[in-house]
Amino acid sequence: MRKFKIPNMSALLAFEAAAQHESFTHAAKELFLTESAISRQIATLESNLGVRLFVRSKQRVMLTRAGHLYGTQVRRALENLDRDTLSIIAHGSGGGYLELAVLPTFASQWLIPRMKDFNDRNPDVRINIGIRTDLFSFEESHFEAAIHYGKPTWPGTSSDYLFGEEVVPVCSPSLLARPIRKPHELLNYPLLHSTTRPDAWSRWFSNVGVEDNVTMQGVRYELHSMLISAAAAALGIALVPKFFGRTTRAAGSRDSVRRHRRRRIRLLPRLSNRAEPRQTAETVQVMVAGRSRRV
Repeated sequence: MRKFKIPNMSALLAFEAAAQHESFTHAAKELFLTESAISRQIATLESNLGVRLFVRSKQRVMLTRAGHLYGTQVRRALENLDRDTLSIIAHGSGGGYLELAVLPTFASQWLIPRMKDFNDRNPDVRINIGIRTDLFSFEESHFEAAIHYGKPTWPGTSSDYLFGEEVVPVCSPSLLARPIRKPHELLNYPLLHSTTRPDAWSRWFSNVGVEDNVTMQGVRYELHSMLISAAAAALGIALVPKFFGRTTRAAGSRDSVRRHRRRRIRLLPRLSNRAEPRQTAETVQVMVAGRSRRV
């Protein structure tokens, strides 16, 4: 059986508060303890660790180098524990809830606006939505399924195709001096890039027969929601999934600027979750498709 060498929680809480303020007095006020109680907890912690965390000088205390490092680590661990505790409280026993990981802009721009209809038709099912932009370990998370693009390889999951993703150039109507007739005319304007899809513009231009090094130039944004906002603010032309482009317009006519379908939106249900993987997949597929039937 694995044994964790974890100090007393009261000592960790006292240390975190004292480290944050570099003051036993402020830590005592924050935790509603006496200053001597904080001092005893810190002394016990230092003794157990065999490491000096504070330098005591007259009426003040200062963190040592080890104290700074340990303080950061303890604070992060306590914040994670607090978040996980609140999450499990909200989750309850788990009955009727599905923990779903999604991409941020997909959630805010596409999925959440469709949740009301799903909830009305399935009052006994609740979807808890969390954000994950990169591949993650299902074994180290509470998620039971994820919606992602492309063909991600996740251990311990199956993969279900949901729908195709069609990317289109979009911009603010005020940006264009005149209508765009040919794809290469887009190069006359600033191109806005996604840091998670750095080669998107290059691939798009290659698909329409335009080869130019300038396709890789331009500012970059981490989220599609940032790209959409930047395009709406007339900062340039963004390449985004078609279902995100409601606040902007396609940068060109249907004939001049071709759509480029190269990614698929997929559902990845966890195979070892508390619900049957097939039931999880069917629940999300019904939600995404907006079907009239219940799950």
